[in-house]
Amino acid sequence: MDFYSGHIQTLIEELGKLPGIGARSAQRLAFHIINMPEQGVERLAQAMVDAKKNVRYCKRCWTLTDDELCPICSSSSRDESTIMVVENSRDLAAYEKTGEYRGLYHVLHGAISPALGIGPGDIRLKELMGRLAAEPVKEVIVATNSSLEGETTAMYISKLVKPTGIKVSRIASGVPVGGDLEYIDEVTLLRALEGRTEL
Repeated sequence: MDFYSGHIQTLIEELGKLPGIGARSAQRLAFHIINMPEQGVERLAQAMVDAKKNVRYCKRCWTLTDDELCPICSSSSRDESTIMVVENSRDLAAYEKTGEYRGLYHVLHGAISPALGIGPGDIRLKELMGRLAAEPVKEVIVATNSSLEGETTAMYISKLVKPTGIKVSRIASGVPVGGDLEYIDEVTLLRALEGRTEL
C-alpha cells in the first residue's frame, strides 16, 4: 500500500531509480524537493534537462563535456606525452583533485569482465589505440581499479600497447584491492600515481 498521494509517490519512485539511492534516501530527497522554493525546483529540473541535452563525450579522451573537447584536452599546459587510462569520468575527476597529474586522460567507460559479457570491444580501447598512433605519446599510465576486472583490463592494455614501443605503467599500491578510485582520498591517489610501476 502506498502511503503518499500519486505525485509524491511518483517522485519517490523516480528518485529511487537513481544509483545509490534507496527507499529512505528517495523519500528524504522527495520531501526536500517538495519543500524547496518553486524557483529552486525549476532550476534543478532545468539543469537536469540541459545536462541531458548538451553533455556529450570529448572527441579526444571520451570524458563528459559540453564542448567538442573537454577543458583538459583543450588546455595547452597539459603534457601530451602522457595518457592516463581510467575506467570512467569519476576516476578522472578523482585524479584531477590531486592537482599533481599534468598529462592527458583516456576514459574507457568500463572494464573487461567476461563474467558480465563485457569484452575488449565494449570499452574504448580502439579509440585509445587510435590516439597512440596519432599523438606523440611516450607513456601510458593504466589507472584502472584494483578489482579483478580492472587488473584484467590493465593486462590487456599492456599487451596491446607494449608492441608499439610506448612505455606502459600501472598505478602503484596504495589503492586497496576492490576499491573504487572515486572514493579514495587524494593523498592515497597521489602515492599510487608516484609509485606506479611498468607493466
